[in-house]
Amino acid sequence: MDGVEALVFDVFGTVVDWRSSVEQELISLGRKYSVGEAILEAPTDDTKLHPSYSDGENWRDFAQEWRSGYITNTRRLAVEGSTSFNVDKMHREILDGMLNSQRWSHLGKVWDEEERQNLNKVWHHLNGSPFPEIGPQSHPNMYSGWPDATEGLYALKKQKLIATLSNGNVRLLVDMAKHADLPWDVIFSTELFDTFKPNPRAYQGVIRHLSLPPEKCAMVAAHIFDLRAAASQGMKTIYVNRAEEEWDPTNTISEEVDLVVSSFVELASILGAK
Repeated sequence: MDGVEALVFDVFGTVVDWRSSVEQELISLGRKYSVGEAILEAPTDDTKLHPSYSDGENWRDFAQEWRSGYITNTRRLAVEGSTSFNVDKMHREILDGMLNSQRWSHLGKVWDEEERQNLNKVWHHLNGSPFPEIGPQSHPNMYSGWPDATEGLYALKKQKLIATLSNGNVRLLVDMAKHADLPWDVIFSTELFDTFKPNPRAYQGVIRHLSLPPEKCAMVAAHIFDLRAAASQGMKTIYVNRAEEEWDPTNTISEEVDLVVSSFVELASILGAK
């Protein structure tokens, strides 16, 4: 990491724990409308133990399906192009499609337009401490969240310029930063470059606006596809291990990147020691 002046962060999954935040919102919404009893699949014992299994509804599956739709669409549009790169619109289209599907249509019948708009905004308010009312002591195998994010970013901000490069749209990222206390020096969204990661234009745009050579910029992410794309543009790469985030499992991650860390606090310590 010698010579690196700017750290460029992926956000969803790397900085904020999208899964638990979305699940919490779904749990609250399910209880509000008492729709939990309408589950369409028999739950397993493991499912019942998870905090996102509320009154019979598997909100974990709902959150994952919503997220998977986002991943599929952003990866496709990064190649094919589009007239819109606004993730708020994409999230809403995916949500409406799910609520019209056989599995989730019982929810679509009770969630009106206002409720859907409010739910879609959950992506603006992601945080790092899932299920605080339950805690890991009660569920030791449960998600532990990213409690290092804000502390680590503040420490890193003292050492380097810190920026985002996210597929999230600008307003979403600004709202999220205020909500989760993320002290960015600058927010870059792929929306500004009319593409989605991993299109090379996204990384090239950040490098250009930072007025730095690519080797002085390091991409920080919990997804190897993102780091591979950044490396192809000459950026340094830092992989952050985050539970359940890597959808491209490989045994060669440590060989492909410049540094592997378990938290932003660890990263700040490593960079501070140099």
